[in-house]
Amino acid sequence: MSVNAPDIRVLIVDDEPLGRDRLRNFLSREAGVNLVGEATNGEEAVQLTRELAPDLMFLDIQMPGLNGFGVLEQLGSEVPPAVIFCTAHDEFALKAFEVHAVDYLLKPFDRDRFKTALGRAAERLHTSQRDELSARLAAVLQQLQPAAPKALDRIPVKTNGRVIFINVPEIDWVGSADNYVELHVGGHSHLVRDTLTKMEQQLPPEKFVRISRTAIVNVDRVQELQPLFHGEYSVTLKTGVKLTLSRSHRDQLARLGMK
Repeated sequence: MSVNAPDIRVLIVDDEPLGRDRLRNFLSREAGVNLVGEATNGEEAVQLTRELAPDLMFLDIQMPGLNGFGVLEQLGSEVPPAVIFCTAHDEFALKAFEVHAVDYLLKPFDRDRFKTALGRAAERLHTSQRDELSARLAAVLQQLQPAAPKALDRIPVKTNGRVIFINVPEIDWVGSADNYVELHVGGHSHLVRDTLTKMEQQLPPEKFVRISRTAIVNVDRVQELQPLFHGEYSVTLKTGVKLTLSRSHRDQLARLGMK
């Protein structure tokens, strides 16, 4: 790195404490880097990336809920200029990274391998264009990601020893409830054992919008938006329910009708 070059702003994303500890330890011995944040899951990674705008992300792939690939998909054009995957994936996945010139660290990695990946990332930050990285990441995602599931028309719900079916267009909003999601339909709610991220992937994207870490709304049920503080919005549904669109999801305002 040039003596006058600014420090590389780094974000660590790993759900395992030992993985974060290893990277933090290695980074602490390197000049010219500044660890600006650590994310313990995919959703936190998306939020911190939007807030901190790091130059380099060390990204674990295998995380519960939103995995590393899902993080990149949600970030889209906001993906940092350099990404190093941290993975225990099989040989097929590693070959995909190599073919498309995307850096990776195969767990467990040592300091020498870490320094090599960091050096490559630093060089690319000074020589590569963002669209080049985007093209490489898109190629890897296309090769490794399974096909997106077809949007659901209705959702089966087990209740009182029977199964009822909820028509998706009738859902007002969906909220997270520990290891379940809660489907709100009119004045009723129904629990389904699932994650909010997985449910989001199965709902029609033209009709359902994620407005926060804990809520998805049916755009046809939104009656009013009101700005709050620090970039948040109050979302009022036609049922009178009020939800909050978080600052990290402001990019979804256009999908709710905001120009």
